[in-house]
Amino acid sequence: MQEGNLKSMFPGSNVHRTRDHELTWVHTLCPSPIGDEYKVKLVYKINCGVKFFVSEPKLQLAEGKTTLPHVYSTPKQQLCLYYPDGIEWNVGKLYTQTIIPWASEWLYHYEIWVGTGIWHGGGTKHDVEKAALPEISKHNSNGNL
Repeated sequence: MQEGNLKSMFPGSNVHRTRDHELTWVHTLCPSPIGDEYKVKLVYKINCGVKFFVSEPKLQLAEGKTTLPHVYSTPKQQLCLYYPDGIEWNVGKLYTQTIIPWASEWLYHYEIWVGTGIWHGGGTKHDVEKAALPEISKHNSNGNL
């Protein structure tokens, strides 16, 4: 279901699925009419949640900052888009209605942050260099790939 929805909503994107266990989506997002373009990658692995990365360009830091705001990893440019408790997002929710708009909003706030040094995107404070998301809640474990 997710694969078909991604192909329908983003016909020029690259969607790759490995059986029913993993899905990867690659596309370019532009968060605003005057914003930059970002090559992004969404990776879903069953029972591990969704990971979202900015592949290109290398994201710049705001003046005086040492890490990106609200990310799981600055070096990997892995964005933090939802709290992994299964309430904001679970496998029953479409990426095109949740993860992708949230990523675009994150990029919008990122561009403001680069210029001002102030993060207006909200979120919960956490260890910015976690290697991966914790296993997500299995509120809906059918996978919906």
